[in-house]
Amino acid sequence: QPMIGQVLEDLEAAQRAETPEEARARKVAELREKAQLDALHDQLRDAIEKSEALKPFKDQLLLDITPEGLRIQVIDTQNRPMFDLGSATLKSYTRAILDEVGRYLNTVPNRVSISGHTDTTPYSDATKAGYTNWELSADRANAARRALEAGGLGDDKVARVVGLSSSVLFDKVDPRNPINRRIAIIVMTRSAERAALMDGRPAPAGTP
Repeated sequence: QPMIGQVLEDLEAAQRAETPEEARARKVAELREKAQLDALHDQLRDAIEKSEALKPFKDQLLLDITPEGLRIQVIDTQNRPMFDLGSATLKSYTRAILDEVGRYLNTVPNRVSISGHTDTTPYSDATKAGYTNWELSADRANAARRALEAGGLGDDKVARVVGLSSSVLFDKVDPRNPINRRIAIIVMTRSAERAALMDGRPAPAGTP
């Protein structure tokens, strides 16, 4: 499979081959998409402030715009974990958060990626040989996907679900900080979606 760098190079090469009219149309589409994501960001921020279901958890919901799109992170806090300990079973309030978020994600045409993250504390269960934080983070990401879909997110809107264990820490200074245990949902831009989908294409003939 091609590396991410090669995928991005291919996308850039395709853009260089555009006609001026195609380039203008792409730019207009990108600006329109950015406006939609900015509007969704504001809607979610307002919903968190106003919703009785979400307001108690506003400190656990982080929203920002990244190069890939609108990122929504649901994080653990010291006294309010998202999942049962060492499990992919969602707490009832986490289901309520994702149920509410799922409805908003369906208001834009963009597809989403969902990733699960843990802290660096090793997973330990003698009854599950070979089961590590990689499996746990993937199972938690899929549990979040199911909760979002139960809240109204179409199953065709999910482009990618991954478990990243502790490879992408939120707090690099304290790898065991509860904030590192989180679910990240990205409402992807079209270009990020294309890169994600192209990363799974067959490698060109002759590629080692």
